[in-house]
Amino acid sequence: MASTDLTQGPILRALISQAVPLVLGSLFQLAYNAVDSIIAGRFIGMEALAATGMAAPVMNILILGISGLSMGAGVIMSTYFGEKDYAMLSKELSTLLGAGLVFSLSAAVLGIVFTPPLLVLLNVPDEVLPMTAVYLRIIFCGLPFTCFYNALAQALKSIGDAATPLKFLTFSSVLNALLDLFFIGVLGFGIVCSAMTTIISEGVSALLCAIYIKRKVALLSFNRLGIDKALLGTTLSFGSVTALQQACQPVGKLLIQSAVNTLGVAVIAAYNAVTRIDDFAFTPEQSISHATTTFTAQNNGSKNTERVKQGLRKGLLLEFCYFISIFLAVFASRGFLMKLFVSGSDSAAVLQEGESYLSLMAFFYIFPAFTNGIQGFFRGLGNIKLTLLCTFIQTSTRVVFTFLLVPSLGIKGIAIACAAGWSLMLLYEVPYYFHWKKKSDL
Repeated sequence: MASTDLTQGPILRALISQAVPLVLGSLFQLAYNAVDSIIAGRFIGMEALAATGMAAPVMNILILGISGLSMGAGVIMSTYFGEKDYAMLSKELSTLLGAGLVFSLSAAVLGIVFTPPLLVLLNVPDEVLPMTAVYLRIIFCGLPFTCFYNALAQALKSIGDAATPLKFLTFSSVLNALLDLFFIGVLGFGIVCSAMTTIISEGVSALLCAIYIKRKVALLSFNRLGIDKALLGTTLSFGSVTALQQACQPVGKLLIQSAVNTLGVAVIAAYNAVTRIDDFAFTPEQSISHATTTFTAQNNGSKNTERVKQGLRKGLLLEFCYFISIFLAVFASRGFLMKLFVSGSDSAAVLQEGESYLSLMAFFYIFPAFTNGIQGFFRGLGNIKLTLLCTFIQTSTRVVFTFLLVPSLGIKGIAIACAAGWSLMLLYEVPYYFHWKKKSDL
């Protein structure tokens, strides 16, 4: 069993050992949707690329809500691990799985029922509405798999084992890509197959995690799935706030998508492509933040305040180093990246819109690097209400600026709106940190 005690040893090495598997795992998880979009755009058509793009914000609200619930519970599990209270750690995982199952099944049923009116509300064009509805309804059916994988993976991460979930996610991501290439690229199946291969791969990753924990990780095992009433309140207190925070971003994207949907299919397709690229840029920043959360929670549980303070500084250093690399990569290869998503004579407008967006957004990746670093620190301390407030500030500002700028600036206005949201978020976070530091005497 490969648990890691982050309360000892060099701090930067401990953060890197957690961050690298989390970054790679997040990238492979993004590969699910990116592969679907690339193969849908190249083998089915521009309409399919637009359909998967319009479905993505709706999917992400629920998926990130599930992820947020798991992250909040992960703070609790990391704290128990730091305190060496393994019995409570096991009970917390059982409670998380039970609550998550109820939530995911309920969300799946509601999503399937209300998909058509929701897509009409989002101004989805008539020519792609049926395709989008079919794709989204199938994805909803896979929410329980998403719930179980996130809960089990978070449990392993909370005890310092970020590498094992990465292995299972890597396998399922490759499986998803191979199934897509065969059934869509070779056999010519359509959008239904694209959704089916995604949920099959998610189910495989959840099953592999469950088998591994049952056989190898005794301190996380439990005899039966159940909900501890005493822990449920704490889990929901942490998890619901974190879930709301996670859901804020896709809700914002959903509103932004409704503005983009008025600009035509070519811009919709371009926006789908660049948001996939943005996800690959932003998610490692979030993964470094999650490593900071686990590190902070374990050391806070062991009352090691000096390591808590140093962990934030080292975490922000990792965030900045990552920004430099992703800025250079995206800015230099923006044309190549866009060509991964579309091909053919009708792709010129999509390529132009996407490249103009990325040429600007690449400079702005520095802002979420620092906001995520600070968020991860306070989340590890259990101050999740602050992280929710800051995320709400960023999201609401971005949405307002999008509706103000898109009519005149087009897709570039979205990039500027994102920068405005992150800037306002930092203007709140940084003074709050120094006020907190003075008050806590760290």
